Amino acid sequence: MSRRKQLLLVAAVLVGAILIAVLMVTLRPGTEEQERVEQAPLVETVAFQQDTGPLEVRGSGTVQASETVTVGAEVGGRLVYVNPAFREGRIVPRGATLFRVNPVDYQNQVRTARADVAAQDVAVLQAREELEIAREELDRFARRQSTRDVLQAGIDPDDYAARILPPGSLAQQAFSGDQAGRDRDSPSRLATREPQLRSAQAARERASANLEAAQLSLSRTRISAPFSSLVEEENAAVGTLVQPGQTLGTLVATDAFEVRVALTEDEAALIPSLLRADAGRIPASVTFVYGGVTYRWDAFVDRADPILDPQTRTIDAFLKVPSPLRSGQPVDGGEDAPPGPPLLLGSFVEARIVGEVPVPFARIPIAALRPGNEIWVVREGRLRILPVRVIQRSDEIAYVTTQSLAAGGRIVTSTLRAPTDGMRVRVAGAEKQRRAGQSGGE
Repeated sequence: MSRRKQLLLVAAVLVGAILIAVLMVTLRPGTEEQERVEQAPLVETVAFQQDTGPLEVRGSGTVQASETVTVGAEVGGRLVYVNPAFREGRIVPRGATLFRVNPVDYQNQVRTARADVAAQDVAVLQAREELEIAREELDRFARRQSTRDVLQAGIDPDDYAARILPPGSLAQQAFSGDQAGRDRDSPSRLATREPQLRSAQAARERASANLEAAQLSLSRTRISAPFSSLVEEENAAVGTLVQPGQTLGTLVATDAFEVRVALTEDEAALIPSLLRADAGRIPASVTFVYGGVTYRWDAFVDRADPILDPQTRTIDAFLKVPSPLRSGQPVDGGEDAPPGPPLLLGSFVEARIVGEVPVPFARIPIAALRPGNEIWVVREGRLRILPVRVIQRSDEIAYVTTQSLAAGGRIVTSTLRAPTDGMRVRVAGAEKQRRAGQSGGE
């Protein structure tokens, strides 16, 4: 190929390339304006609001008996009866006979004591009759003595016979000295038969006391339940030979159970009347998880220990749960929940006591509480870092208060790599709503 032809070919290729480039520039689409992507971090938030008034002070504790009594034999003997319900885990009603010791020996003691009382009644009656007889004899002696004194006073002193007899003054002195001697000696009082009567009465009192003791021992052969009870422990069988004081079982009162709840000083301060003796009943409740369902029982604060625990520095509040053996009310199971169990002794329960907060507070998820007792709040698209005072906290929620609580906003529950006060953020829910609105407009 000649050189001229080569130059023409190169020129044609260049002209074609230029035409193609011009054509591509001419036919290209116009530039589209794209929305500038905002670089503010996206956060998850939840709404919160200011609240006042009663606040549930939460705690936990173990269910324990409010009254426990140990029953045993008060007299010795062989057991002839044991209540079939006197078994561990069973309920016995108030006044039910738990067991009975063979009463034959004690019945004989009662009969013997009654016979002694009857014999002493006769001795007292006899002593009273002898006392009356002795009084009559002394009265007759006194009348004879007064008659003799009158006769002697009427004798003429000039009479010869009067000279032989001792003077009246000497006779009176002799009688007075003899009377004083008799007052000093016991035979004069014994002659009245009063000491004999008092001795017979004392013997009767002794016999009556022996009868009461025998009757008391007989009554102690029967041991009954002092209140409606749950048998916690038992060790009795028919034919067992028991001794006085031997323990045969342990009973727990079923009218109420107790829950000891340890409260910090700050938590106790939320219940102003906790440590007052005249506070009355402070409402409370306990919950217990059984079979995956949470059940609830009403309770009240029975008392509080005014002494701080030396190890934990907490105040113990004692909740009383009336009628604990009734079924608990399901909290989250609805109507489909199975029948509730009784409140089990030894179970670990969550307790809630109605308190009172003197300042406004907010209920927030525990995940929203940051280290150093801070919360992140979104207000007008900006992050605000607020220090708070924690009033109450649990594994799921916290009650907090701060000065700007009434300003509202949304609290941040997600994490941020480098949060600063005032930084611009995007709220996840609001961002989705904004995009949905733009899509609907197009």
